[in-house]
Formats: sequence, structure tokens, C-alpha cells
Amino acid sequence: MNAGQAAESGSDGRRVAVLTVVAAGITVLLWASAFVVIRHVGAEVSPGALSLGRLLVASLLLGAVVFARPRRWPGRRDWRSWRGLIVCGLLWFGVYNLALNEAEQRIDAGTAAMLVNLGPILIAFLAGVFLGEGFPRSLAAGISISFAGVVLIGTASSTGGADAWGVVLCLVAAGAYAIGVVAQKPLLGHLTALQVTWMACTIGLVGCLPFAPDLVRELGDARLSTAAWVVFLGAFPTALAFTTWAFALAHTSAGKMGATTYLVPPVTIGMSWGFLGETPAVLAIGGGALCLVGVFVVRRGGGVRRRRARRSAGSSGRPGPQ
Repeated sequence: MNAGQAAESGSDGRRVAVLTVVAAGITVLLWASAFVVIRHVGAEVSPGALSLGRLLVASLLLGAVVFARPRRWPGRRDWRSWRGLIVCGLLWFGVYNLALNEAEQRIDAGTAAMLVNLGPILIAFLAGVFLGEGFPRSLAAGISISFAGVVLIGTASSTGGADAWGVVLCLVAAGAYAIGVVAQKPLLGHLTALQVTWMACTIGLVGCLPFAPDLVRELGDARLSTAAWVVFLGAFPTALAFTTWAFALAHTSAGKMGATTYLVPPVTIGMSWGFLGETPAVLAIGGGALCLVGVFVVRRGGGVRRRRARRSAGSSGRPGPQ
């Protein structure tokens, strides 16, 4: 590799790195907004109907974009890809949404956030075992710090009204989220983020079709603004945010991306403060700060390892990994 090629490769790498951070930021902001909107419309739309409505809007929007562009589908014999898509679609897009929506009918949001955020820990473990990502110390340290922050947020906002079934549902949601992400990661090696998101979303939609009568009845009785918020949830926190998530996941490890979602609870607190007038407790603000520190540790650890690899490659006269 000559100097010009090395410079071009380095420039492309920096551009992709910036786009990855931007995509992750968009995902965090939109997923945080979803918690605020779900809180607003939950009184008029049941958990199953809301899941179906979101996925229907997202599938239609993503499908329109997918079919307007050149595309490649997994072959009929490519069972590994179809298996990954089915697992991701049914668990993450289907079971996760249903379980979390139902759980928040039973327990307070703080406890739900604390329990569901076991997901990134499960992602790091499963990715280390099944995707060969290992268990970097910076990842373990950052996840531990961020999880401590989530515990503080949950403690600050908990009303003490959790019931056993609500707790079980949150744990089911966390498990579905983690398994779905680990199933999604290998797909992004040969399919685009947009294709993976649309196919998984559509599979989740099929799984939620039994709730179609509830969706029709409840939206027929709801205010127009409620229907508009359901469309918002499908278009932005689902269609756009899951696509930006998939793009970012394609350019980093599953463990790191899972840790990035620890930014969602503190951002949600800020949005609730600004839009719903819910003033966060001091303890919750401290928990949000810990989440930020933990994600910084995870992201910085990866940068340090890449710099060391480049220095080592440079000293040996071989080009480093790109």
C-alpha cells in the first residue's frame, strides 16, 4: 500500500467512523423519544395493538425504499440468513415490543428501564461467546459503570409497585433484545442495514397480526392525534432508528452497540423533563451521568486498541487493520 492509498483508506475509515457515531446518536435520540410517546398514547392503545401499528407503518415505509433501490435477497438455500432474520424479527421486533409494552402496564418505568437494561450485558456475553468478540476489559468496565447508572435511575423513579409478572416480562424483553441483536450482527456482512431492518420488521409484523382487530377498534375510538403518534412511532423510532442502529452495528461490535443504548435512559429523563414536565430526581441525574461515563469508557477503549494496533503494524512495516 503506497502513501496515497494509505491516506485515502484512512480518510474513508474516519468518514465511516463519524457516520457510525452519528447513526448511533440518531438511534439513541429516537428510541428515547419512543418512551415519551408510548407513555402519552398508552392510555388509548393496548400493548399488542401499539406493537402492530408501529411495525405496520415501519414495514410499509421501509419496503417502499427497499423496492425502489437495487437489492439482493438471501438465496432459498441460505438457511443461516433466513434463520437469523426470523430470530431477529420474531424476538426483537415482535416479542420485545409486546413484552415491554405489557410490562409497563404493570410496573413503573424506572423499574422497567433497570430490568430491560440487562440487555446490553446479555449482548456482550452472547457476542463474546457466539460472535468471537471476546470480553475486552474496557467493555466490561463500561457496562458495569453504565448498569450502575441505570440502577440509580431505577431506584430514583421506582414507586415500589412492581409485581412478579411485570418483572418477568421485562426480563423476557431484555432476553429477546439481546438474542435479536446477536442474530442480526452476522446478517449485516452480506445484506444492507435497510434490507435487514425491513425483513426483520416485516417478520415481526406477521407475528403481531393477531392483534389486528384490537388495532382497528382502538384507533377507531382514539383521537386523531393518537393515530398520528402511532405513525410517528413507526416512522421514526422504528423505521429510521432501527436502520441507523443496523448501520452502526455493521461497523462496530455488538457489545459496543449494546453499551451505547445505556444512553437511552438519561436522554429519556431529559425529554420527559422538557416535554412532560416530569422533574427528575437528583439521584436520577447522577445515574444519567454514570451512564454517560460508562459509554465513554467503552468507546474510548476501542479507540485505544485500534491506535495500538496501528502503531504495532507501523513498527513491523505491515499495514494495520482497516
